[in-house]
Amino acid sequence: MSLSGTATAQEYQNALGLRLGYPLSVSYKHFVNDNGHALEGYLGFRDYRAGSWVNISGAYQVHRAISEVDRLYFYYGGGASLVFWNYNDNFPFDDDYARVAVGLQGYLGLDYNFKDAPVNVSLDWVPTFFLRGYNSGFGADYGSLSVRYILD
Repeated sequence: MSLSGTATAQEYQNALGLRLGYPLSVSYKHFVNDNGHALEGYLGFRDYRAGSWVNISGAYQVHRAISEVDRLYFYYGGGASLVFWNYNDNFPFDDDYARVAVGLQGYLGLDYNFKDAPVNVSLDWVPTFFLRGYNSGFGADYGSLSVRYILD
């Protein structure tokens, strides 16, 4: 499969939906120009045995057409994330443990737009390096399947 090396226009400008991944998040994607450059922001929540967290993430992504498949794009980019932790009382951390994590993220994914429905789906991998907080260091298991409604 060959990948197009030239910039191409997306079939939509704004889309809102869910990132069905780790954690479950609300996603908003906005294309800033006709050359496939986009901003994506998302807000997520996760509850688990140690407590819960809320994350706020933002990314700059560059989309390129895959010439063999109409309406299919690959994308890459970078971004950052803030994660706010709330620990359960029985979790073995002292009070000085960081409750805010800062992460630097990379993005690599596929993006598809349906021709006859205002729906966009994407699948991506988001390797993240946390600078501080619980799980400091590299976390390669971040990514998701996203389903968004195309607003325009």
